[in-house]
Parts: sequence; C-alpha cells; structure tokens
Amino acid sequence: MERPTTVIGFASGRIPELAANLVLLKGCDVVGVFWGAFTAREPDVNRQNLADLGAYFRAGKIKPHVSATFPLERAADALNVILDRKATGKIVLTTGRG
Repeated sequence: MERPTTVIGFASGRIPELAANLVLLKGCDVVGVFWGAFTAREPDVNRQNLADLGAYFRAGKIKPHVSATFPLERAADALNVILDRKATGKIVLTTGRG
C-alpha cells in the first residue's frame, strides 16, 4: 500500500522542527531536499517536474498562493519582499498585458 505524501516547504520565518518520536509513532518517512542541488544533479527530472507543474496549473489542479503582485516597474520592491523573507506565497510581476 502506498503511503500518502505531504510536502512541507518554508520560504520565510523560522524553520519548523519535527519531533523524532512522531516519525517513529506514525511510521512515516522524512526526506529533506535542497532544491538548488537537485536541479544541478537531475536537470532532466527537474525540467519534467516543472513541465508537469505547469500542466497541473493550466488544468486548474493546483492553485498556488500569491502573497503579493507588483507591476514590472516595481520589480525591486518585489525582490525586497523576498530578501526580507516576508513572502508567504508566490510573488508575481505583471506586465500590464492580458
């Protein structure tokens, strides 16, 4: 029987801690992934993952949380939100085109 998968990501704030006894009691696996290193080691798999995510988005199967939207002219402000670790979701730049 396949176990359900839960993905937990953190882009800002304090990195959560996981009590080891919960892993034992629940009989689950914990895997850490450094995405930057993964993209270098597995570029073809990463490319396919991104293509799959795009397809899921276009099909309405996933709806990413957007925490802020900025016009392209305010790209520096958008970057500062990321650098200040205030983003709680995707930061979107708009071009004014439909």
